[in-house]
Amino acid sequence: MQGKVYLVGAGPGNIKHITLKAKELLTEAEVLIYDALVDEKLLDLVTDNCLKIDVGKRGGKKSTPQGEINRLLVEYCLKGKQVVRLKSGDPLIFGRSTEEILALTNAGCDFELIPGISSVFAAPLLAGIPLTDKVLSGCFAVLSGHHPQSIDWETLAKIDTLVILMGGSTLGEIVRELGKKGRSLSTPVAIICNCSRPEQKIFWGTLKDIIEKTVGVSLSPAVIVIGEVVSLSSKNISSDEDKVSQKLTDFIGLEEKKGSMLGKTILVTRAAGQSSKFTELLVAEGAKVIEMPALVITPPSSWEGLDGAIASIATFHWLILTSANGVEYFFERFQVLKQDIRSLAGIKIAVVGKKTAITLQKYSLQPDFIPPDFIADSMVANFPEPLTQKKILFPRVESGGRDVLVKELTAQGAEVIEVAAYESGCPPEIEPNVWEALQKKEINIVTFASSKTVKNFYQLITAKGEKVENILENVAIASIGPETSSTCHQLLGRVDIEAKEYTLEGLTDAIIEKSLN
Repeated sequence: MQGKVYLVGAGPGNIKHITLKAKELLTEAEVLIYDALVDEKLLDLVTDNCLKIDVGKRGGKKSTPQGEINRLLVEYCLKGKQVVRLKSGDPLIFGRSTEEILALTNAGCDFELIPGISSVFAAPLLAGIPLTDKVLSGCFAVLSGHHPQSIDWETLAKIDTLVILMGGSTLGEIVRELGKKGRSLSTPVAIICNCSRPEQKIFWGTLKDIIEKTVGVSLSPAVIVIGEVVSLSSKNISSDEDKVSQKLTDFIGLEEKKGSMLGKTILVTRAAGQSSKFTELLVAEGAKVIEMPALVITPPSSWEGLDGAIASIATFHWLILTSANGVEYFFERFQVLKQDIRSLAGIKIAVVGKKTAITLQKYSLQPDFIPPDFIADSMVANFPEPLTQKKILFPRVESGGRDVLVKELTAQGAEVIEVAAYESGCPPEIEPNVWEALQKKEINIVTFASSKTVKNFYQLITAKGEKVENILENVAIASIGPETSSTCHQLLGRVDIEAKEYTLEGLTDAIIEKSLN
């Protein structure tokens, strides 16, 4: 089998900025060899059978030698594997791709280059800084600040705009060299750290004071922009000509211009390995988000019950799905058993919640019924037809689920067949970065979208030998709905924010409302 290596640009840091081609290749990869600065959510795009190898390089830290990376690329290509070499930014901008291409060429390996959006362009844009301007910047230069002693600063000092990567640790030397070569110390400077990520931060200053403004701050990874164009993102509009653009930051959204949750750090509890749309909603409002895996979703201990139900699917009147996980595991098993989706034609489907309905649509199906309130209790109260002698299939979590729905459906005359479709458990321990943030009192709000996440959060905290009330002192507790709130009261002692509409969008709105009051 002919192997091939794809040298793929992962973009500036946020999964939203990868190309469609990169996403396609990740889903097909048999081996993934990736850098340190890529978004971890990209790793979720590969299949479970894909071999993932971290070869990340970070300044001052232990890293994989380039020769070893070259060897891995050649080895797996010659084994006939489809290899994705995932590099941050664009693979041909300060990525040492030339060495990898040479190694592949010498070994007779097939390869292809896939462009990515470089932070060279993305970071200034996300800071509202135009790299060119008809008055202030007729050209710009891109350089690495890694070895400033080898750079022709006399030439660069004359260029309108400079974009410097890997210059955080050598900022002092960069400033001194430009000053010595005649660059005005009043020249504006912007340093964009963690470009495009939720934790993006921007430092503003001039060549005269930028070192003082960033003393003691880690500036890695960072993009440094030096030039008069940086002033176009300032709060002051100095001339009528500047008013034409009305500050690019009004439209692009600098940190100062983000939403109502600017300055808030929110802990989002979620299932391990699942990307969070909730996080995107909060970040769009200016919040810094830390995600905490508080659920581990796995297959059930046995497929026997679900397989038997699928085999006799034609005998059911209704299929009830109360979670996105239930949808995913039910239809994945449906496909494993090579069942035709058309066998569901005579069965009505009821779902609880918008997220569950959206997940169902991935399988080209629309629900026949969604209760007006996105909780299971509303299902029975608003069911669209009499339940007498109706046979209902209910794929659900294997343990720890609520029994009230089954009891109430049965009381209405339905025959409910419960089958285990998946299992949810507690992660073995709390992640170090989450624990550190909680201990240092860096969290303003903690959010819960299910009772299970509340229970597991409580278990993980108490396993550390801490009292939950101490850890959550001065931390607001936000719940998606009544059932989750009930568990919060039982285990955490209170709820400060509850969504009016029991969805992630509703929870976001509730947090915004609380932040504005």
